[in-house]
Amino acid sequence: MITVIGSLKGGSGKSTITFNLAVWLALGEQHVLAIDADPQATLTDVVDVRTEEGFEPPVELASKKLLHNRKELDQYEEVLIDVGTADLASLKQAIRIADRIVVPVPPSQADIWSTQRFLRLIDSVVGDNRRPEVMGFINRGDTHRAIRESDEAAAALIALPGIKFIKARLAQRTAFRRSFSEGLAVFEMDPRSKGAHEWNALAAVLYAHVVG
Repeated sequence: MITVIGSLKGGSGKSTITFNLAVWLALGEQHVLAIDADPQATLTDVVDVRTEEGFEPPVELASKKLLHNRKELDQYEEVLIDVGTADLASLKQAIRIADRIVVPVPPSQADIWSTQRFLRLIDSVVGDNRRPEVMGFINRGDTHRAIRESDEAAAALIALPGIKFIKARLAQRTAFRRSFSEGLAVFEMDPRSKGAHEWNALAAVLYAHVVG
């Protein structure tokens, strides 16, 4: 299955999500390939760190050239594509070949508006062809219960047509940044942390067949 982790806004956590998914799927004995189609190459940087540190399992990474080679991609059980608007041509090509698109949505009105525009872009790219499943969840949410912005963003996301809302969410936690900078998935650095528990809940929804 080809899964695109995408959005129109930078800073939504696409590379962090892609990297953690790649490690999680590899640990689940899935034949997985990650593609870095973002000119910022953040995913490439973290995979380089992981490789240099010798962490297992390794993350197999490819460039955006493979977006045009479906035969090669079909050799993998799971393909993850990290892409954004910095390379609009690659984003459109990723949408064309995607089985599904996962959209991390930070809790702000601007990100809800951006998600609406992204859904319109998806529709314009696929036209009358098969539309990939589109799923969205709250990423980098509030950790303080008194702050309601994440709940308000979730309510707005639920109301958007053309996207399936995922209830599991990831909070804005230092553990995600720290583990990422060290070339580790959040659940590798501290399996008992809140971030790891949040991650496992999200991954179980996205890849129920792996845990089932």
